[in-house]
Amino acid sequence: MKKILITIFAFCLFIPLVNAADSLNLSSESAILMDALSGKILYEKNIDEKLPMASMTKIMSMLLIMENIEKGNLTYEETVLISENASGMGGSQVFLQAGEEYTVNDLLKCIAISSANDAVVAMAEKISGSVDAFVELMNTRAQELGLVNTHFANPHGLDNEDHYSTARDMALMAKELLSHEDILKYTSIYEDYLTKPDGSQVWLVNTNRLVRFYDGVDGLKTGYTTEAGYCLTATAKKNDLRLISVVMKSPSAEERSSDTSTLLSYGFNSFKNNIVLSKEESLGKVKVEKGKIDEIDVYLKEDATEILSVTEKPSDYTFNIKIDKIEAPVKKDSIVGTAEIIDNEGNIIKEAEIIVKEDIEKAGFLDYLKQNLKFLTSGN
Repeated sequence: MKKILITIFAFCLFIPLVNAADSLNLSSESAILMDALSGKILYEKNIDEKLPMASMTKIMSMLLIMENIEKGNLTYEETVLISENASGMGGSQVFLQAGEEYTVNDLLKCIAISSANDAVVAMAEKISGSVDAFVELMNTRAQELGLVNTHFANPHGLDNEDHYSTARDMALMAKELLSHEDILKYTSIYEDYLTKPDGSQVWLVNTNRLVRFYDGVDGLKTGYTTEAGYCLTATAKKNDLRLISVVMKSPSAEERSSDTSTLLSYGFNSFKNNIVLSKEESLGKVKVEKGKIDEIDVYLKEDATEILSVTEKPSDYTFNIKIDKIEAPVKKDSIVGTAEIIDNEGNIIKEAEIIVKEDIEKAGFLDYLKQNLKFLTSGN
């Protein structure tokens, strides 16, 4: 396959980080701190221990909802009929009644803010036709994301011996959910109201108190059952650095919040994010074959970044950009190549995907005629 090789010298990412201080003294049985952009682990404690995750389960449920919205299978204003099964769910709920109708927007708000089991079951039935089919979809998606220590038995998180995850897997799940930025419009709300069909209102208060009490926190999901203890997957952003923290099996709600605050403060005080090459910066123009246009700009799919300690200076890395032959038609955001990130010793540290940012239509007869005339009159 024909490829175009371009080499760019830049400051880049994924250099080794210092280990997190052992003096954090977290009370949670398992915990992790992750850079949301690179997935770099900044702190870890028993991160692969399989534990019940309670309502943090809804991170996967919300991911599937957001993916269906972005695929066009759902709209925010689409209505959902509440079933007897959904209305009868125990645990945290907003007391939906069978036969009532709510929008996807309403139910997503109930899930994200109040951790409503009845709302998430209603959405599971809307998407997959049944809860069992939705759970199968959850497990399939977990496998696709490489979550090898996660298994779902339901979409809400009530205790079940076949329902578990790990701090590492929960952080990776949260990272994927954050790629759908609209979810933060819901998880960042501290309080709101659900208006019921009869005009009455249910007060929704975020189960994640840090949304109000820790600067920069805008998600994601708490959890609690007798078996799981107190859990929280949180995310916060300061100065272009977004972090994901997970604590599992904390002894109390207060210690859950305290451990999360300790992790986030450690991260923001100890690390910084450096954007090496922005996804908005063109890598250059590449020839298009059989298209209405002769060439097109290509871009990184995501920013190339590095996570450094606050005292660390960027290092020199090399981008080896490999772009496959681009032949029309091509859809906007299609992946057309990769960028290898290479260290000073020639080792490939990571591969980043390269995309086009506009549709490329296939050329017709008149387009070929114009291109040939342009070539003949160019003097080449």
